[in-house]
Amino acid sequence: MKAFKYFFIFFCFLLSMPIGASTCRLWYRQPAQVWTDALPLGNGRLGAMVYGIPAMEQIQLNEETIWTGQPNTNANPNALKAIPAIQELVWKGEYKKAQSMVDDKVMSKTNNGMAYEPFGSIYISMPEVDDYTDYYRALDLDSALSVTQFTANGVRYRREVVTSFSNDVIEVRLTASQPGKITFNANYATPQVDVIIRSEGDEATLLGVSSKLENLKGKVRFMGRMSCVALHKGPDGKMIRIKTTSRDGVISVKGADEAVLFISIATNFKNYRDISGDESEKSEQLLRAAMSCNPEESLKQHVRKFQSYMHRCSLSLGKDLYSGEPTDERLVHFAHRDDNGLVATYFNFGRYLLICSSQPGGQPATLQGIWNDKMFPSWDSKYTTNINLEMNYWPAEVTNLSDLNGPLFQLIREVSQTGAQTARIMYGKDGWVLHHNTDIWRVTGAIDHASSGMWMTGGAWVCRHLWEHYLYTGDKEFLKEYYPIMKGAALFLDEMLVRESTHGWLVICPSVSPENIHPSKDGMISIAAGTTMDVELLTELFRNIISASRVLGIDAGLAEHYTERLKEFPPLQIGRWGQLQEWMQDWDDPQDVHRHVSHLYGLYPSYLITPDKTPGLYQAARLSLIHRGDEGTGWSMGWKVCLWARLLNGNHAYQLIRNQLHLTDDHFLAYGKVKKQGGTYRNLFDAHPPFQIDGNFGCTAGIAEMLVQSQEGFINLLPALPDVWKKEGEVKGMMARGNFEISDMVWRNGKVIHLTIRSNIGGRLKVKVNGKMLSRKTSAGKLYSII
Repeated sequence: MKAFKYFFIFFCFLLSMPIGASTCRLWYRQPAQVWTDALPLGNGRLGAMVYGIPAMEQIQLNEETIWTGQPNTNANPNALKAIPAIQELVWKGEYKKAQSMVDDKVMSKTNNGMAYEPFGSIYISMPEVDDYTDYYRALDLDSALSVTQFTANGVRYRREVVTSFSNDVIEVRLTASQPGKITFNANYATPQVDVIIRSEGDEATLLGVSSKLENLKGKVRFMGRMSCVALHKGPDGKMIRIKTTSRDGVISVKGADEAVLFISIATNFKNYRDISGDESEKSEQLLRAAMSCNPEESLKQHVRKFQSYMHRCSLSLGKDLYSGEPTDERLVHFAHRDDNGLVATYFNFGRYLLICSSQPGGQPATLQGIWNDKMFPSWDSKYTTNINLEMNYWPAEVTNLSDLNGPLFQLIREVSQTGAQTARIMYGKDGWVLHHNTDIWRVTGAIDHASSGMWMTGGAWVCRHLWEHYLYTGDKEFLKEYYPIMKGAALFLDEMLVRESTHGWLVICPSVSPENIHPSKDGMISIAAGTTMDVELLTELFRNIISASRVLGIDAGLAEHYTERLKEFPPLQIGRWGQLQEWMQDWDDPQDVHRHVSHLYGLYPSYLITPDKTPGLYQAARLSLIHRGDEGTGWSMGWKVCLWARLLNGNHAYQLIRNQLHLTDDHFLAYGKVKKQGGTYRNLFDAHPPFQIDGNFGCTAGIAEMLVQSQEGFINLLPALPDVWKKEGEVKGMMARGNFEISDMVWRNGKVIHLTIRSNIGGRLKVKVNGKMLSRKTSAGKLYSII
């Protein structure tokens, strides 16, 4: 009972909390009508989507380990004998036959990976407030707090929802401007089948098990518990707890002054091999611990932990001219007016989403982060590794969220284990392989179809994140720990290299340029050999192994081996219309506007192609990007923002941001029907469509890339500043390779007028600012005033 005496003080504190600055807030004048209107909350493990409906609130919930299936592997052993035959067909130009054999003999016959599933929703029924006015709904990006306010029958109601970073539960707080006005029923609903919803004492519980998919029985058990603390001011002015009831899984509160619902969710998942946990015990422990806390201190701890990430980096693009307009209306108007405040909000929102969906010790962000309302979401909301998973983490280093890479690094460690088995079963090779998808069970077999699945270089791509982490942090102990994983990825690919017959180059065969097609005598086909992306991925991985071996002072012989192998790779080639070739042959169609721009990997996220070192390839990449066009899926436009930033064309990058911040809606609004196309939903989720979170992260990284680059051995400030941002702006906390922090950078009229940089580990600082290159030695931990 001790904690309850703090509630009155707590709610006074809560009501006094300001909603963040305009660029740290999404707000609306109406409740959500569809899921992509709802506002996302998350603490890494738990996700919530808040609709803000007065009479029947819906809060849709996720827990990161609720997936279909159970521990399993999906490698196809038939691939071992088939691969040599497929290679022979490719050398003969029989691409259609090769592709058919890949589909038949290489793609998994076990399953195509499992699906991320929702827990369900809670509904809060308050029918007496259906006639409401003065409605306001907001998401505070500065405190990870959702707020809904409205007036009904002369009473001002307020609801706050958090997915607590301190207590690891969902908390829903309801208050009113008059005493005794909080009356409601709260219950569960779920698309899961065969669940048990019931009451246990003062709790409402939901117990279920994940679904069967592709004949693999679901064995993830999950349990939710909901309880309520309701308070009323007694005759002596003290807040006292009043009785709540729970019957048939429905919690009822009558005549309270204020109330808090606590929802805990837990599963039996322990790791990708072990589902022996006790979901009932864990959910009970979480609920009781949260309810025993001082609520004021609990909220402070939640905000403090969230802000320990959020406050590391900030962006201002001048005065927010349209802060008085709701977020959805600003999206509509952005089609015909500049709105720098909206762009800054979108950048902040991208960082917010990564904080909320990827916390140390948990699972990485999926195709939808941590938010999903469908039993079988698009592409199963898995981890697609031919762009999407990696794009999720593009903002992590540069926007000062390096430690949020932890779940990704753990996934890489785990797929290196399962991928070693797959490499042996499918290819008879050492090392480890990752194809274009994995899931919570860390499957690594080739799945779906040849056009996407016959891509064995996923290990190389994810390993670049390990090397980049070292470059940004200088952490040699981290490099020493993960170097064997990088070596394993390189070993497999080295053993897979074969000589093509025309030039004798070492190439990967069979392969694809992810999801794209090329001409052949039998029509348009995906299967090929020596694709440009493979060449870029292997070149980068081998070079990183060489560099890492030198840093660690080991494996000199291995480094020499890879140095020699690199000399036998195909060069990056310029084709007949001046483009960077996507394939080893000059097959590129200048009319091709495919969403994947895989051959431009060497420009971004890699930096094999630069204006100074490879000017010819740089111009060829530019021409390829022009022909690909500016339209596309949401995530594709996010990638193109990054690419145009690397091409130092800020105005073109900004045009892609305009395209991405085009309203894609799922319903009719007052301003008419909006065409369903790649862009952004009303809640600022990226629209593929459907929702994919990678576009949010890709565009966030692209905005950062327009302002700070460091891939060429020096820090380049404002390298791709568009005209519309030149008047004024400020960046705090962005990171550069070498573990340099841009502590504060202020510009006016396109020129930096104030600059401080912190050197976290010391070393030579080289910075290009206002067209001049500056260089100086630095000491660890010191702040340097440059301008």
